[in-house]
Amino acid sequence: MKLRLWDGTVAGVLLMVLAVLAGCSDKGRGSKKGNESAEPTDSVPVPAVLTPAGAVKPTPIDLGSRPLSFAPLIQQADQSVALIKTIGTDRRGRRIEGLGTGFMYDPDGFLITNHHVIDNSSQISVTLTDGRILPAKVVGSDQKTDIAVIQIDLKGLPALPLGNSDEILVGDWVVAIGNPFGLKHTASIGILSAKGRTREDVSDLDKEGYFDFLQTDASINPGNSGGPLLNLKGEVVGINSAIRANAEGIGFAIPINMVRQLLPTLLKYGKVRRSAIGVVVDALTSEQATRLGLKTPKGAWVKGVQGDGPADKAGIAVDDVIVGFNGNAINDENNLRWYASIGGVGQVATLKIARDGKELEVKVTLNELPGQDPR
Repeated sequence: MKLRLWDGTVAGVLLMVLAVLAGCSDKGRGSKKGNESAEPTDSVPVPAVLTPAGAVKPTPIDLGSRPLSFAPLIQQADQSVALIKTIGTDRRGRRIEGLGTGFMYDPDGFLITNHHVIDNSSQISVTLTDGRILPAKVVGSDQKTDIAVIQIDLKGLPALPLGNSDEILVGDWVVAIGNPFGLKHTASIGILSAKGRTREDVSDLDKEGYFDFLQTDASINPGNSGGPLLNLKGEVVGINSAIRANAEGIGFAIPINMVRQLLPTLLKYGKVRRSAIGVVVDALTSEQATRLGLKTPKGAWVKGVQGDGPADKAGIAVDDVIVGFNGNAINDENNLRWYASIGGVGQVATLKIARDGKELEVKVTLNELPGQDPR
């Protein structure tokens, strides 16, 4: 029977492939003629991976050092974590008990926790890792950021170092320690899932609050509130504060840098005295940015100015976009609310304004934010 052309071609190709493989096989065993000590092998060499001309070779990701166990970190940090129990009364005068977590950040008995853990409490007790139970007093508390500082009468305590929450990256390992449902000193691990979560992302928060949460998938439950969120150095990068109740693995922590900014005034006055520039701001949409001649929708759009207020006196007007505050970039209205609130009553702030396609700087003397909690 005669073979058609394509049959002959295939046969020829097959013979060539077999010849090449045979040559490769001989090469692999090789070379034994010139080197009697070479070990025989039946493996076929793996062909090199070809990279298209002009393609950028991917850079391998350096994972760095990762712990084989979190035990040393947790054992050291856990000494600074405490169980907080509270007793108070509700609106009907009934006794209520609560529990949460706190951690020592100062060896002289100062602990950080959440405002909602100790709010409306007539008695607060702190249980240390060695079982000692001590009464605590509130040194300072702020509802609008959900931060509180309490103190026990004990010196020389193991304190946790405060880290830098601006430096931690999404994907970094984090460790949470607390007392979920009263289960003392429970540790959980996860990663930082996201940054910059606002009050729109978490339900049942104070609508006038200041929130810029870290999100984590480390397990957080009721009772974890006020506990530390740690990086791999054992530094506190956040205070575990809230969860998404209808979800799994979505927890929120207050960035420790926010706490750092409020600690001095909480320790000195027991509360936060907030400042203001006298404007009503809103989110800057893409449509608004285009209308105002801006390339990107970044900044706080001024939609109202308080008459005879600081901004009015400084010449700030409706449709201005505030893009900077004392050298800090303002990406949205939440950024501006935060920086304006901690700028300091009576202090002069430098604002960067985008107007008519140009940027200009104005000086504003900050007033006290009206309607503050008198405590």
